Amino acid sequence: MSNIIVWLRRDLRLQDNPALYYALATGHTVIPVYIYAPDEEAPWQPGSASRCWLHHSLQALDTALRAKQSALLFYKGRSLRILQALIKATQAKAVHWNSLYEPSLLKRDRFIKATLHKSGITVRRFKGALLHEPWAIKNQAGKPYQLFLPFWQACQRFPLERLPLAVPDTFKAPIKWPKSLNLKELNILAHQNSHPKFANIWQPGEAAAWQRLHKWCRGALSEYAKQRDFPYLDGVSRLSPSLHFGELSPRQVLGAAKYALYHLHGHTKGIESYERQLYWREFAYYLLYHYPKMTEQPLDTQFQKFPWRNNSQELLTAWQQGQTGYPLIDAGMRELRATGWMHNRVRMVVASFLTKNCGIPWQEGARWFWDSLVDADLANNTLGWQWVTGCGPDAAPSHRIFNPLLQSSRYDPQGQYLRRWLPEIAHLPIPERHKPWAATPKPNYPAPIIEMSNEITTDFWNKRICSRPVCSRRFIASFSGL
Repeated sequence: MSNIIVWLRRDLRLQDNPALYYALATGHTVIPVYIYAPDEEAPWQPGSASRCWLHHSLQALDTALRAKQSALLFYKGRSLRILQALIKATQAKAVHWNSLYEPSLLKRDRFIKATLHKSGITVRRFKGALLHEPWAIKNQAGKPYQLFLPFWQACQRFPLERLPLAVPDTFKAPIKWPKSLNLKELNILAHQNSHPKFANIWQPGEAAAWQRLHKWCRGALSEYAKQRDFPYLDGVSRLSPSLHFGELSPRQVLGAAKYALYHLHGHTKGIESYERQLYWREFAYYLLYHYPKMTEQPLDTQFQKFPWRNNSQELLTAWQQGQTGYPLIDAGMRELRATGWMHNRVRMVVASFLTKNCGIPWQEGARWFWDSLVDADLANNTLGWQWVTGCGPDAAPSHRIFNPLLQSSRYDPQGQYLRRWLPEIAHLPIPERHKPWAATPKPNYPAPIIEMSNEITTDFWNKRICSRPVCSRRFIASFSGL
């Protein structure tokens, strides 16, 4: 009986895990392995908030595997060297993994696969993180789509090829386990201050993810299209961290949502709004695969020499700390600092404010989100910032600005979201809560760091002529906080 190593990365689940499922299906002994190698993800090593989630998610997966008489082995260092050492120690004949799509990891995985093949090791790669492989969807000319709508329509012509995979009843574990580190020895939480209330806000792990999914499917899902834009409502799924770390697969999420709607209401009407968000996530990975430099460079090359504001550190710091003087911006940034998450609508508004009102490069905002979000996802984060800035695909013209005052009154009309995150203005009447500078007496709250006027558009955006069409509101993009 030979051994198979299952190299787990961002697929921290037992259900619908192709690499694990098909390894177990062979009847051979299966050795689940996690290798902590953040330097191999450079220049986008995991940020502080996502490392906190990762630590707890790994802990939950190890517990789940032990309940199946298996375990998760932990290692730290160069992935290839560790895999080679494990293969030698266990006499493994095969390695399974589920694909990752970030540029640095794609390059790494291809090299590891080729190296192991040369030494006679069978390597099997599976699709576990996406509904469609990014190289499988092309236009009639055989080129990648650059706009969401035709991409979305093309995907509808490719039905999902299988149902989610079940968890095997038995795990064939080795008689003698190889030596490994324990989770704490990985030092994933080193050099960071883990949020003291993290456990009260989030519960990482597959079991907790399923609980959130089922609760949402029974509740807010049916009103998702109507409520998803209102940050004071509990109208979104908040499943983005679980999707990023692979505690759930998109196939599971979509299937559970359709099943719930059908059995609760006898139909699946209304699923399109949420399904579209899952496909925005697909589109983000699709673009990242075909345009790997988009994490640093604008897809619209006209932006490469864009005249961003100089000496903007004071504005950037105020934005990061939620001290801009604009309530919706500050509420969103304080929600981010307190929870590691931010509502989709608010993500777009704070991104628009930083780039289009403050004139600060989108890369600065993308980096801050990357370090602060528990669902920090390179593809989603990059697409979201480029889309809002106007330099990405399906981009609105440069003159579309998410005015924080209008967005606040429209999507938080009673100021409930503002009251939750801005105690300094919670006592104000509703009109002044949106415009605290108009209150008498003035609250202990910052004055606006910039003046909100039409001149902002002229100063930073009307210098550039944008030829892209207006994106239909029906297909408005998001950062896929879901």
